Amino acid sequence: MVNGIVKKWAVLLVCATAGFAFEGQLGGIDIAGISKITAIDSNLTGSGVSIGLVCRSNTYTDSFPQNDYRPDVSHNCFRGSKINFHNDQFGDVGISNHSTQIASILVGSDPNAYYAQYGDFSYRAAVPNAELNVYEFWYFITENVYAGQLPKDDLLTMSLGTSSEAWWTRGIDEMVERFGFLIVAAIGNGSDAYDLPLYPAAGANILAVGVVDSNNSLTEFYAPDANHSTAGPTLDSRCKPDIVSPGNCLVAISDKNEPYKQSGDYSSFAAPVVTGVAAVLIQKAKSDPNLQIAASGFSGNCVLKSILMTSATKLTGWHKGNDSNSDDSEYPLDFKQGAGMVDGLSAYELLIAGLQREGDINTAGWDLNMIESDAAAQKVYSFQTGEQAGKFTATVVWNRSYEDKYPFNLNMDLWNDFQLSLRKINKNGEAEVVDYSDSPVDNVEHIYFSLEPNTTYELVVSNSPNYKSKGTTTYALSWQTKD
Repeated sequence: MVNGIVKKWAVLLVCATAGFAFEGQLGGIDIAGISKITAIDSNLTGSGVSIGLVCRSNTYTDSFPQNDYRPDVSHNCFRGSKINFHNDQFGDVGISNHSTQIASILVGSDPNAYYAQYGDFSYRAAVPNAELNVYEFWYFITENVYAGQLPKDDLLTMSLGTSSEAWWTRGIDEMVERFGFLIVAAIGNGSDAYDLPLYPAAGANILAVGVVDSNNSLTEFYAPDANHSTAGPTLDSRCKPDIVSPGNCLVAISDKNEPYKQSGDYSSFAAPVVTGVAAVLIQKAKSDPNLQIAASGFSGNCVLKSILMTSATKLTGWHKGNDSNSDDSEYPLDFKQGAGMVDGLSAYELLIAGLQREGDINTAGWDLNMIESDAAAQKVYSFQTGEQAGKFTATVVWNRSYEDKYPFNLNMDLWNDFQLSLRKINKNGEAEVVDYSDSPVDNVEHIYFSLEPNTTYELVVSNSPNYKSKGTTTYALSWQTKD
């Protein structure tokens, strides 16, 4: 079993000096691999994708939000952006620098940008051609979560939270399960901010994002520091975050004299970077009939979550659960890194590897399938390694079920628990389990294993022997082999 990996992620870019124009984005967006995807397909800029951004108001009067939650759309980078606002009509609208920074990571574009450290440059966000719907937080909770109304978006992102579960956080989990669309949320800013894993990110059906450390650099990123990026487990022993990302980017701010700055290492800004990667995957999936189910309302969130986690890069010190190997099957993820750091290009390659049903499979691909509650039920995916075997990663994801009305309690009558195992076919033709993941509480199972060359393996999804699952359950599985 391979659990400690190994890589210091110091990515050196060509840094521009003052007065030297460069095009694109230094920092988190570039490191996340979005520019590598657009180098393959320049049309993948978010066209036809709608992103929902949920933001808190800065001020309240008699408990009513005063609508100062908005990005500063007068900023040059938003001149060509499609941004819509959704809120009640209390108070005058106002600007939030926090929202401005997040929005500029997602949809900003400015060919005449300037930043003192690097000079003139052409600023480009993750998905500049996407549509952005910005929701005031309590408006979203009352009009969409409480009322059970689907937002008209392909995915949502939230860089806010609370340290304890509440009816509205469960309602967001229920919304994901019901409508099958991805929600990406920031996990919190670590022990320095006294943050436990924040909800809604800590919710079972949400993709929770932590932030890697940059030491104030836009070109070098390292494994996350628990002082700055909240680590798991949750109070009920689930693994969070699910994934980590660079967060330090050049972002827009409401300052006419200095309109751009570095955002810093905060999960608030890591979450929109991952959202941008997911939006590119959604655009690609929507454009290809063979991939469209990955962006559909039929558990599409599980497919995207699984792909993003399987394709992530393990950073220095990655290890399941606690430091010893004794709990590696019980905890599917690293408490600080989750499945690792987002790798947009790897996720794109995994998506286009395509849907493959159980039976013989390629060494990369994904499936959206169902399994019965029968204890003997299993789905078996068989593959053969070549001369260069590499590292194998697989992730299975399924949604937890919640009651569909306030207070959106967890529906234990529909609780299901899976096991993910990897078997090697030995010289006698017998199947030997070489690795498995079987958490009693998580709705994610994850395997990371060094394969042997010229060997047949079976990847198996089955009901956990430790719990009697109830009813047929939909799951998404993805797998990938890297050198």
